[in-house]
Amino acid sequence: MEDLFKKVLYTGVGLVAVGAEKLQEVVDKLVSDNKISVDEGKKIVEDFFANTEARRAEFESKIKEATENFLGRMPMVSKADFDALVARVSSLESKVGATSEEAQTSTESKPAAKKTAAAAAK
Repeated sequence: MEDLFKKVLYTGVGLVAVGAEKLQEVVDKLVSDNKISVDEGKKIVEDFFANTEARRAEFESKIKEATENFLGRMPMVSKADFDALVARVSSLESKVGATSEEAQTSTESKPAAKKTAAAAAK
């Protein structure tokens, strides 16, 4: 899911970059044709970048909000809860493992007594 949002964001950045290049080309052409002054051209480009930055921040904020909203509705365990459960299971496994090993050792140390007919007759 996060990859999708990154791809959308990078696509937007790419479109802005292409748009900025095209804008710069148009402004350069207007300046070379003496239709606008160099200062006016710089102002247009600066305004474009300022506006783009503001929209980027707004877009990121909306994407983050939408992601948090979506994930908030999903029945998912947080990383902290998952880590706590892993620690708890490990602790329980070590306790059960110690008890299980003790029982296994005591069973192995006592070989099963097999009585044969000859031994029983003695």
